[in-house]
Amino acid sequence: MKPAQSKMIRLLRGLLAVCLVWVVFPAAVSADYPYSTNYRSAATGSLVWTQAAFAPEQVLGRDIIVPDPNDPAKQAQSPLMQPRDLFIDAQDRIYVADSGNNRVVVFHPNGEFDRVLPALEGTPLSNPQGLHVDEKGQIYVADTGNARIVMLDQQGKLLKEYKLPESRFIPADYRFEPIKVAVDKRGFLYIVSLGSYNGLLQLDPEGGFVRFFAANKVPFTVLDSIKRMIYSKEMYEKQLSKLPPAINNVNIDERGFTYTVSFGESLTEDQVKKLNNAGKYFLGSSSTLGEGNKKFGEYRFRQIGQMVNLKDIAIDASGNFSVVDGDSKMISQYDAFGNLLFFWSGDASPDTTQLGIVKSPSAIDINSKNELFILDDNANLIQTYRQTEFGALVYKANNLTVDGRYKEAEPLWREVLHLNAYYTPAMIGLAQSAYARGDYAESQKLFRDAGVQEGYSNAFWQIRLQWFQDKFGLFMNLIMVAVALYVVYRMAAKRYPVLLNSPIRFRPRSRFLGQMKHSLYVLRHPIDGFSALRYENKGSYVSAFVILALAYISYAVSRTHTSFTFNMEAIMPLSGLTVFLQFFLVWIGWVVSNYLVSSIMRGEGRFKDVFVGSAYALTPFIVVGLPLTLISNGMSLSEESIYNFLHTGMMVWIFLLLVWKVQSLQNYTVGETVVNLLYTAVTMIIIGVLCFILFGLSTELRSFIYSIIQEVSAR
Repeated sequence: MKPAQSKMIRLLRGLLAVCLVWVVFPAAVSADYPYSTNYRSAATGSLVWTQAAFAPEQVLGRDIIVPDPNDPAKQAQSPLMQPRDLFIDAQDRIYVADSGNNRVVVFHPNGEFDRVLPALEGTPLSNPQGLHVDEKGQIYVADTGNARIVMLDQQGKLLKEYKLPESRFIPADYRFEPIKVAVDKRGFLYIVSLGSYNGLLQLDPEGGFVRFFAANKVPFTVLDSIKRMIYSKEMYEKQLSKLPPAINNVNIDERGFTYTVSFGESLTEDQVKKLNNAGKYFLGSSSTLGEGNKKFGEYRFRQIGQMVNLKDIAIDASGNFSVVDGDSKMISQYDAFGNLLFFWSGDASPDTTQLGIVKSPSAIDINSKNELFILDDNANLIQTYRQTEFGALVYKANNLTVDGRYKEAEPLWREVLHLNAYYTPAMIGLAQSAYARGDYAESQKLFRDAGVQEGYSNAFWQIRLQWFQDKFGLFMNLIMVAVALYVVYRMAAKRYPVLLNSPIRFRPRSRFLGQMKHSLYVLRHPIDGFSALRYENKGSYVSAFVILALAYISYAVSRTHTSFTFNMEAIMPLSGLTVFLQFFLVWIGWVVSNYLVSSIMRGEGRFKDVFVGSAYALTPFIVVGLPLTLISNGMSLSEESIYNFLHTGMMVWIFLLLVWKVQSLQNYTVGETVVNLLYTAVTMIIIGVLCFILFGLSTELRSFIYSIIQEVSAR
């Protein structure tokens, strides 16, 4: 056999072996989802990419076959048309308010078409936009076009009709256009009326008026307070912005909590509310992990002017809830306390319908299998999603943690963290588990990694308590020794009075040391101290630069080494150059602006006086900032008021020193000093804007020159 033939045979055998391997061990098929799933840290705001929590399953609503209205003996396609609401009952049957066709469509739990409820005799449905099915299987429909709520049985027979009741508590101009309805276990109705800012209209089972429930608060801003002072009462009452945001939708979970979703341009928080029958809020309240979440409806990269426009809310059996944004098409999921778990969305094509991508979401619901259903009123269909293994693992671990079963949740959270090392809820869950079993050092580390200051502080408090208990005997012995030494000293001083003589005071002979010591005198006697800088030559550029350098070091150390309990920047990457520029640009801007303004206002201070005096005014950064940074690492949030008092006091002290510096060095009255400070602030802003513009122009000029060079080089 020739060598060439032998080589060809070996090649064919190799290819055959590869093919056999492919046949025996087929590669796992992997399909990317048409959307990305994310989590955003509430503490740091950082965006985390995660595995999908829900995977697209199927599309429902395309195969609706009904008798042909022109020939009842035949069947005809009757697709959904502008459907507005979706509800899944206790048996997982799916009900759709098919608004465009003025009907209610029912699907089997597996998604197959079941039936269309027959038209009502006399007054058929007109533009139904909301529905609810109670535990008895009774169907409540918000018949918007007829301004009523109808209660039907499973065959579609009219059982009861609810219209606007007569009551002196209902405003005369109240417009009753029901668009959504929910019914609690007692049979009380909660009705959303289009554009109503009064809240939910609550009716009893017989249709009598009970109250307006869960109304949103009127937003109030600083501009409103100015308007209140300037406008007359009639003018102020006509301001449309004074109307509270309207409620978009309502739902009631298995525990009887009422959920509302609202939209308004001024609504920056409380887009979702969870209330009991008494109207008490259960979202956003404080816990052992800090302040609760009050903002709902997520976004990846927020555009200028972008608002959250939540359309509907779905709650599962464990109290976790999902909301959908009608503008961004973002689905956001939260646990029973309102803590974010996941959010996702994808880009929709206007010409095609893609599995898992919603064009115009109008409603959302979830069944007993934790399968998600989203109604699309643009594509006229229902997108369904099943829970992935990762999503099911997170939900199971989080539900155990919410129930306080930390030991059972710990291995699940470890598995989640193994799958995604950046998923913050897993870190928080493990931190809670470590805290529950008494491993406070591990809990403190995990809370820090997760960016949870409250949990970090609680773990540190336990560590500090244990340390103090262990060292209590040593402390008491040291105190007793100190007291004994003091008693001995006092007894010896009576016999030897020379021991009572005051120690030798340090008197600096160096002029530089005297100038440095003068910075402490300025703290106690600011007016005289700043005057001495001008007229007694108590300061110099050298001492000013030294104090400025020490103040910068104190500022930088406080930014980076203050306890995480009080300083979120402690866990964030912080550029030394950024800290340097922030400190010195503001300080130099102050010096230049204040000198220019003082020169125009005929101040007596020289540039040297302004420079040196502004540096000496930063001395509190050194005498308070550094010790406070050190002390903060031994404090918990229980001492937050002490820390805030000292930190705020330091900043106020610096501000007052700058005020006294201007007044003393420029020889101003109090009124002239205030005017000087205002002009200085305006000048700093103008200089900052000009620098920003010049920087932008220089960047554009550099790009222009570079493009010309590239063009010339190419030719």
